[in-house]
Amino acid sequence: MAEGRRDPQPGDLIEIFRPLYQHWALYVGDGYVIHVTDEEASSIFLSSSSISATRAKVKMELLKDVVKNDNWRVNNKYDRSRTPRRVKEIIRDAEQWIGEEVSYDVLTNNCEHFVTELRYGEALCDQVEEAINGGVIAAALGIVASVAAFAARALLRR
Repeated sequence: MAEGRRDPQPGDLIEIFRPLYQHWALYVGDGYVIHVTDEEASSIFLSSSSISATRAKVKMELLKDVVKNDNWRVNNKYDRSRTPRRVKEIIRDAEQWIGEEVSYDVLTNNCEHFVTELRYGEALCDQVEEAINGGVIAAALGIVASVAAFAARALLRR
């Protein structure tokens, strides 16, 4: 399995661990990746994660320049449940996007959606689902804690 490797092959998904999120790119060979990036972001912390971004640009850049000092790995995590497209098709389709401005939405059309669409023919993003589910769980725990505190106060008043 390719997950976790540090020797990318053309067509591999690259997961880059930014301080507050994971950025995704597609390895195309010779040290280069293609990825979606929010050029208006004021820092690397906001690039491709800006909640207010509605447009982004598809770029081909050296992996080392995209990663900078962050950790990264090959992560073809959906290979277990989906069949990757042929590498030549993945690369051909990815290269057609270079330089294009695309619509961007952090929840429905982000950098992970972009690269998974290229590799699998389907836009997927666990990162968003996990954040939404985590938020729902956190909200539910907050409600439970509030109810418990209210009940405890009610019992103490008796």
